[in-house]
Amino acid sequence: MAAWVEGRVIERIRWTDTLFSLRVEADLAPYQAGQFTKLALEQGDRRIQRAYSFVNPPSTPYHEFYLVEIPGGELTPSLGALQPGDTLLVQSQATGFLTLSEIPPGRDLWLLSTGTAIGPFLSILAAGEAEQGFDNLILVHGVRRGEELSYQPLIAELQARLGSRLHYVPFVSREPWPGSMAGRIPAAIDEGALQARVGLTFSPEYSQVMICGNPEMVKATQQALIAQGLAKNLRRTPGQISAENYW
Repeated sequence: MAAWVEGRVIERIRWTDTLFSLRVEADLAPYQAGQFTKLALEQGDRRIQRAYSFVNPPSTPYHEFYLVEIPGGELTPSLGALQPGDTLLVQSQATGFLTLSEIPPGRDLWLLSTGTAIGPFLSILAAGEAEQGFDNLILVHGVRRGEELSYQPLIAELQARLGSRLHYVPFVSREPWPGSMAGRIPAAIDEGALQARVGLTFSPEYSQVMICGNPEMVKATQQALIAQGLAKNLRRTPGQISAENYW
Protein backbone atom coordinates (compact mmCIF):
# COMPACT_ATOMS: atom_id res chain seq x y z
CA MET A 1 0.00 0.00 0.00
CA ALA A 2 1.43 3.37 -1.03
CA ALA A 3 2.58 5.61 1.78
CA TRP A 4 1.26 9.10 2.42
CA VAL A 5 3.52 12.05 3.20
CA GLU A 6 2.78 15.57 4.32
CA GLY A 7 2.96 18.24 1.63
CA ARG A 8 3.12 22.00 2.08
CA VAL A 9 1.45 24.43 -0.29
CA ILE A 10 3.94 26.99 -1.60
CA GLU A 11 1.69 28.69 -4.16
CA ARG A 12 -1.93 28.73 -5.26
CA ILE A 13 -2.72 29.96 -8.77
CA ARG A 14 -6.31 30.97 -9.44
CA TRP A 15 -7.23 30.77 -13.15
CA THR A 16 -11.01 31.25 -12.99
CA ASP A 17 -13.71 31.07 -10.33
CA THR A 18 -13.53 27.26 -10.47
CA LEU A 19 -10.07 26.45 -11.89
CA PHE A 20 -6.91 26.63 -9.81
CA SER A 21 -3.46 25.10 -9.46
CA LEU A 22 -1.53 24.13 -6.36
CA ARG A 23 2.24 24.00 -6.10
CA VAL A 24 3.26 21.70 -3.31
CA GLU A 25 6.53 20.75 -1.64
CA ALA A 26 6.63 17.08 -0.65
CA ASP A 27 9.20 14.31 -0.49
CA LEU A 28 7.92 11.94 -3.20
CA ALA A 29 9.39 8.93 -4.97
CA PRO A 30 10.70 9.61 -8.50
CA TYR A 31 7.99 9.77 -11.15
CA GLN A 32 7.59 10.19 -14.90
CA ALA A 33 5.96 13.04 -16.80
CA GLY A 34 2.35 12.08 -17.47
CA GLN A 35 1.83 10.17 -14.22
CA PHE A 36 -0.49 11.02 -11.34
CA THR A 37 -0.69 10.68 -7.58
CA LYS A 38 -3.36 11.31 -4.94
CA LEU A 39 -4.02 14.35 -2.78
CA ALA A 40 -5.97 14.06 0.46
CA LEU A 41 -7.26 15.99 3.44
CA GLU A 42 -8.34 14.63 6.81
CA GLN A 43 -11.93 15.57 7.59
CA GLY A 44 -12.85 14.34 11.02
CA ASP A 45 -12.11 10.63 11.06
CA ARG A 46 -12.19 10.39 7.25
CA ARG A 47 -9.44 10.83 4.70
CA ILE A 48 -10.91 12.32 1.51
CA GLN A 49 -8.66 11.58 -1.47
CA ARG A 50 -8.64 12.04 -5.25
CA ALA A 51 -6.14 11.36 -8.04
CA TYR A 52 -4.47 14.27 -9.84
CA SER A 53 -1.81 14.36 -12.54
CA PHE A 54 1.43 16.29 -12.23
CA VAL A 55 1.58 19.41 -14.41
CA ASN A 56 5.25 20.03 -13.72
CA PRO A 57 8.15 18.10 -15.23
CA PRO A 58 9.76 15.76 -12.69
CA SER A 59 12.90 17.93 -12.57
CA THR A 60 11.21 20.82 -10.72
CA PRO A 61 11.67 21.19 -6.95
CA TYR A 62 7.88 21.32 -6.45
CA HIS A 63 4.85 19.32 -7.58
CA GLU A 64 2.02 21.12 -9.38
CA PHE A 65 -1.59 20.02 -9.77
CA TYR A 66 -4.39 21.55 -11.87
CA LEU A 67 -7.87 21.23 -10.36
CA VAL A 68 -11.48 22.17 -10.95
CA GLU A 69 -13.44 23.16 -7.88
CA ILE A 70 -16.72 21.24 -7.76
CA PRO A 71 -19.43 23.15 -5.84
CA GLY A 72 -20.53 20.99 -2.94
CA GLY A 73 -17.69 18.54 -3.56
CA GLU A 74 -16.11 16.65 -0.69
CA LEU A 75 -12.53 17.65 -1.44
CA THR A 76 -11.96 20.32 -4.10
CA PRO A 77 -13.56 23.27 -2.23
CA SER A 78 -11.25 22.54 0.71
CA LEU A 79 -8.22 22.19 -1.58
CA GLY A 80 -9.18 25.45 -3.27
CA ALA A 81 -9.19 27.21 0.08
CA LEU A 82 -5.62 26.20 0.94
CA GLN A 83 -3.10 29.01 1.29
CA PRO A 84 0.71 28.99 1.11
CA GLY A 85 1.99 27.30 4.24
CA ASP A 86 -1.04 25.04 4.64
CA THR A 87 -0.52 21.30 4.59
CA LEU A 88 -2.18 18.36 2.86
CA LEU A 89 -1.44 14.70 2.30
CA VAL A 90 0.22 13.43 -0.88
CA GLN A 91 0.63 9.81 -1.87
CA SER A 92 4.37 9.31 -2.21
CA GLN A 93 4.32 6.81 -5.10
CA ALA A 94 3.00 8.03 -8.46
CA THR A 95 1.33 5.76 -10.98
CA GLY A 96 -0.16 5.83 -14.47
CA PHE A 97 0.75 4.65 -17.96
CA LEU A 98 0.13 7.83 -19.97
CA THR A 99 3.86 8.29 -20.41
CA LEU A 100 6.25 8.39 -23.34
CA SER A 101 7.88 5.19 -22.12
CA GLU A 102 4.63 3.33 -22.87
CA ILE A 103 4.14 4.41 -26.47
CA PRO A 104 5.85 3.24 -29.67
CA PRO A 105 7.99 5.62 -31.73
CA GLY A 106 6.48 7.84 -34.39
CA ARG A 107 6.86 11.09 -36.29
CA ASP A 108 3.82 13.00 -34.99
CA LEU A 109 2.74 13.06 -31.34
CA TRP A 110 -0.86 14.20 -30.85
CA LEU A 111 -1.84 15.20 -27.30
CA LEU A 112 -5.64 15.52 -27.14
CA SER A 113 -7.17 16.84 -23.90
CA THR A 114 -10.18 18.51 -22.36
CA GLY A 115 -10.41 20.66 -19.22
CA THR A 116 -7.87 20.01 -16.49
CA ALA A 117 -6.71 16.88 -18.34
CA ILE A 118 -4.23 19.07 -20.21
CA GLY A 119 -2.06 18.76 -17.10
CA PRO A 120 -0.15 15.55 -17.90
CA PHE A 121 0.54 16.76 -21.44
CA LEU A 122 2.03 20.02 -20.17
CA SER A 123 4.27 17.89 -17.95
CA ILE A 124 5.32 15.73 -20.91
CA LEU A 125 6.11 18.74 -23.11
CA ALA A 126 7.91 20.66 -20.38
CA ALA A 127 10.08 17.63 -19.56
CA GLY A 128 11.74 17.90 -22.99
CA GLU A 129 11.77 14.22 -23.97
CA ALA A 130 8.94 14.44 -26.50
CA GLU A 131 10.89 16.72 -28.80
CA GLN A 132 13.73 14.20 -28.91
CA GLY A 133 11.48 11.38 -30.11
CA PHE A 134 9.02 13.16 -32.42
CA ASP A 135 9.29 15.69 -35.21
CA ASN A 136 5.86 17.23 -34.67
CA LEU A 137 4.07 17.84 -31.37
CA ILE A 138 0.38 18.74 -31.44
CA LEU A 139 -1.23 19.97 -28.21
CA VAL A 140 -5.03 20.10 -28.44
CA HIS A 141 -7.10 21.48 -25.56
CA GLY A 142 -10.90 21.53 -25.49
CA VAL A 143 -12.82 23.72 -23.04
CA ARG A 144 -16.32 25.16 -22.77
CA ARG A 145 -15.38 28.84 -22.41
CA GLY A 146 -12.34 30.77 -23.50
CA GLU A 147 -11.34 31.81 -19.99
CA GLU A 148 -10.73 28.13 -19.26
CA LEU A 149 -7.73 28.05 -21.63
CA SER A 150 -5.33 28.13 -18.71
CA TYR A 151 -1.53 27.89 -18.67
CA GLN A 152 -1.06 30.35 -21.54
CA PRO A 153 2.30 31.59 -20.13
CA LEU A 154 3.70 28.04 -20.07
CA ILE A 155 2.31 27.27 -23.53
CA ALA A 156 3.94 30.45 -24.85
CA GLU A 157 7.26 29.31 -23.36
CA LEU A 158 6.91 25.92 -25.04
CA GLN A 159 6.08 27.59 -28.37
CA ALA A 160 9.14 29.82 -28.07
CA ARG A 161 11.37 26.83 -27.36
CA LEU A 162 9.93 24.43 -29.93
CA GLY A 163 8.99 26.85 -32.69
CA SER A 164 7.09 25.39 -35.63
CA ARG A 165 7.43 21.85 -34.24
CA LEU A 166 4.71 22.60 -31.66
CA HIS A 167 1.15 23.09 -32.86
CA TYR A 168 -1.22 24.40 -30.17
CA VAL A 169 -4.90 24.03 -31.06
CA PRO A 170 -7.50 25.30 -28.57
CA PHE A 171 -11.17 24.30 -28.90
CA VAL A 172 -13.93 26.38 -27.28
CA SER A 173 -17.36 24.75 -27.51
CA ARG A 174 -19.77 27.29 -26.00
CA GLU A 175 -18.69 30.67 -27.35
CA PRO A 176 -16.65 32.16 -30.18
CA TRP A 177 -13.03 32.70 -29.10
CA PRO A 178 -10.18 34.29 -31.09
CA GLY A 179 -7.73 31.73 -32.47
CA SER A 180 -9.72 28.72 -31.33
CA MET A 181 -11.66 26.09 -33.18
CA ALA A 182 -15.37 25.73 -32.45
CA GLY A 183 -17.10 22.55 -31.39
CA ARG A 184 -15.58 19.37 -30.05
CA ILE A 185 -12.45 17.40 -30.80
CA PRO A 186 -13.99 14.09 -32.04
CA ALA A 187 -16.23 15.89 -34.56
CA ALA A 188 -13.28 17.91 -35.84
CA ILE A 189 -11.34 14.68 -36.42
CA ASP A 190 -14.29 13.09 -38.23
CA GLU A 191 -14.66 16.14 -40.46
CA GLY A 192 -10.92 16.51 -41.08
CA ALA A 193 -11.00 20.04 -39.65
CA LEU A 194 -8.36 19.37 -36.97
CA GLN A 195 -6.02 17.76 -39.47
CA ALA A 196 -6.48 20.69 -41.86
CA ARG A 197 -5.74 23.20 -39.07
CA VAL A 198 -2.46 21.47 -38.20
CA GLY A 199 -1.49 20.44 -41.73
CA LEU A 200 -0.96 16.80 -40.72
CA THR A 201 -3.06 13.66 -41.09
CA PHE A 202 -3.57 10.69 -38.80
CA SER A 203 -1.82 7.57 -40.07
CA PRO A 204 -0.74 4.24 -38.56
CA GLU A 205 2.74 4.82 -39.96
CA TYR A 206 3.45 8.28 -38.52
CA SER A 207 1.02 9.03 -35.68
CA GLN A 208 0.99 8.41 -31.96
CA VAL A 209 -2.01 9.82 -30.13
CA MET A 210 -2.41 10.31 -26.40
CA ILE A 211 -5.90 11.18 -25.12
CA CYS A 212 -6.81 12.47 -21.68
CA GLY A 213 -10.26 13.74 -20.75
CA ASN A 214 -13.65 12.77 -19.42
CA PRO A 215 -14.80 9.24 -20.32
CA GLU A 216 -17.28 10.42 -22.95
CA MET A 217 -14.61 12.47 -24.74
CA VAL A 218 -12.09 9.65 -24.56
CA LYS A 219 -14.53 7.11 -26.01
CA ALA A 220 -15.71 9.40 -28.84
CA THR A 221 -12.16 10.44 -29.74
CA GLN A 222 -10.97 6.83 -29.82
CA GLN A 223 -13.83 5.95 -32.16
CA ALA A 224 -12.97 8.87 -34.44
CA LEU A 225 -9.32 7.79 -34.58
CA ILE A 226 -10.16 4.13 -35.21
CA ALA A 227 -12.23 5.35 -38.16
CA GLN A 228 -9.03 7.02 -39.40
CA GLY A 229 -7.27 3.64 -39.40
CA LEU A 230 -5.52 3.85 -36.03
CA ALA A 231 -5.62 1.15 -33.33
CA LYS A 232 -5.42 1.12 -29.54
CA ASN A 233 -1.92 0.77 -28.14
CA LEU A 234 -1.56 -2.30 -25.95
CA ARG A 235 1.63 -3.76 -24.50
CA ARG A 236 1.02 -7.07 -26.23
CA THR A 237 -0.14 -5.38 -29.44
CA PRO A 238 1.46 -1.97 -30.08
CA GLY A 239 -0.82 0.56 -31.75
CA GLN A 240 -1.25 4.31 -32.05
CA ILE A 241 -3.90 5.31 -29.45
CA SER A 242 -3.14 5.62 -25.72
CA ALA A 243 -5.83 6.99 -23.42
CA GLU A 244 -6.62 7.81 -19.81
CA ASN A 245 -9.95 8.80 -18.32
CA TYR A 246 -9.66 11.99 -16.26
CA TRP A 247 -12.67 12.03 -14.03
